Amino acid sequence: MKKAIGIIYDEHRSISAVLSGLKALAKLAGDSGLRPDFAVFRAMIYYIDAFPERMHHPKEDQHLFARLLMRCPQAQALVGSLQAEHVTGARLVRDLEQALLAFEQTWPAGADRFAAAVQAYAQFHWDHMRREEKELLPLAEQWLLEEDWRVIEAAFAGNQDPIADLREKDFRELYQRIVSLAPAPIGLGEPWKAVR
Repeated sequence: MKKAIGIIYDEHRSISAVLSGLKALAKLAGDSGLRPDFAVFRAMIYYIDAFPERMHHPKEDQHLFARLLMRCPQAQALVGSLQAEHVTGARLVRDLEQALLAFEQTWPAGADRFAAAVQAYAQFHWDHMRREEKELLPLAEQWLLEEDWRVIEAAFAGNQDPIADLREKDFRELYQRIVSLAPAPIGLGEPWKAVR
């Protein structure tokens, strides 16, 4: 397997872990007898916005997709569809942010809307990553040349966000913060307080 593909798979696994945790915590937050720690939700949604939406997807668009189209123009429909999904994903993150804000302001009301927004984004993103892994990456392995893979690997290995100047270590720290805030069994944080 090409190193660049390994990096993409690793990034997909990190994104999936955060989505799984977010989904589990959104379900737990449906219990009106427990007051959620909204800081963990804010950290998770920040991660989703900063990493997949502002770093991972632009690299796919600018490097992986562009190189594939250069070598295999017949991939245009697939690439166009995946790029459109990147736009939709960004909109769904805004929906998540709005649902979280409403939930935090109106708690315990708003839990259902928030859980639905989490479910919609998580399922959408899992389906998107599955398409990339099952359809796009095999095509890329077939058509891309070594020089293409070197460019793609360099782009993904740098993990530098040109918008926010974020580095890989910043995401490790954010991920550790999420784990420390999320209650067990999702993370290592304190259990949410029961409401009396």
